[in-house]
Parts: sequence; structure tokens; C-alpha cells
Amino acid sequence: MRILGIDPGTAIVGYSILDFKNNKYTLIKYGCIYTAKELPMEERLLQIFNELETIIEEYSPQHMAVEELFFFKNNKTVISVGQARGVIILAGKKNGLLIENYTPLQVKMGITGYGKADKKQVQLMVQKLLKLVEIPKPDDAADAIAVAITHINSLTNSLYSPKHVTTLKTEKEIKTNRMTAKEFRELLINK
Repeated sequence: MRILGIDPGTAIVGYSILDFKNNKYTLIKYGCIYTAKELPMEERLLQIFNELETIIEEYSPQHMAVEELFFFKNNKTVISVGQARGVIILAGKKNGLLIENYTPLQVKMGITGYGKADKKQVQLMVQKLLKLVEIPKPDDAADAIAVAITHINSLTNSLYSPKHVTTLKTEKEIKTNRMTAKEFRELLINK
């Protein structure tokens, strides 16, 4: 199975192409689509759409996993990123991809098993799971890889499915799914 992972934005869209076969992740490609802030929004959205279609045509993924919007301090930012997400989802739908959306909490749970993991913990787990020499850069691309891994985990392990993660309601329930710092280090060392 081949997954296209997306971390949406207007200035930077992180993307990753990940294969999963015989219980093994294979990172095929990752990177970012950059748009110039001087361009009108409609031009930036068109550029995102066109470059994403090129990636889809070149790598032929069957699935698209997109990170959902969570929280922005600036309303203008949330609107523009929402527009970019719309264009991204349109590109996936137009090309027949199976599309799933994941919140940042679901991505953290899907990668580390802990919904309050910080960005560095998520990036270290991505590096460890994919047996990479270093953490993928830039952060937007690393986030897109994490979204793709989360999607694979949600399809292959019911513990990480979006339905399971969103049913966690109380602090007590969240704490029972928490990974200690010691467990996290051991997982990194022993994987």
C-alpha cells in the first residue's frame, strides 16, 4: 500500500510518499511545496494543486492522509490554511485517492502512543520507525511522514484508529494510554 501524507499550509505544504508492505515501512520520497507570499492567494492555491497532482501522477499512491487544522492564533491564517486543505483534498479526490484526516492528537498517538508528545518526540519516533540516519527536514516534511505513518497504523492496528483515539474522553483515560519518558527511551533504544 502506498500513502501520500500531507501537512497542509499555504507557504509550505509538507508531503511524503510511504510504502507499507510485509509490515515494513519504506520512505519513498518527502519534501515540501513552497509558495511565495507575494503571489495572490488564488495563484498559491493553484500552484499547490498543480504540484500535488504532479506528485500523485509520479508516485501513484492509493491513500492520502491529511493533517486537520487544530488551532491558530490568527484567523487569517486559519482561513488560508483551510483553503489550502480544500485544494489538497480536491487533488486527492480528483485522482481517486482514499482520503483520511487526522488531528494532531491522533498523529501523536499514532506515532508515540502518547497524545501529549512534543514535536521532537514525534520526529525521533519517525526517524526510529523508518530507520533513518537523521530526523527528516524540514519539520513540515517530517510532519507529513508522521501523518502517513499514523494512517498506516490506523489501517493495520485498531489501537491507533481514529475511532479509538477520539473516544478518549477523560484525563484518566488519557493517562492510561500514556508512555513514560523511560518507556519512550527504551522504545527508541530497542527498536
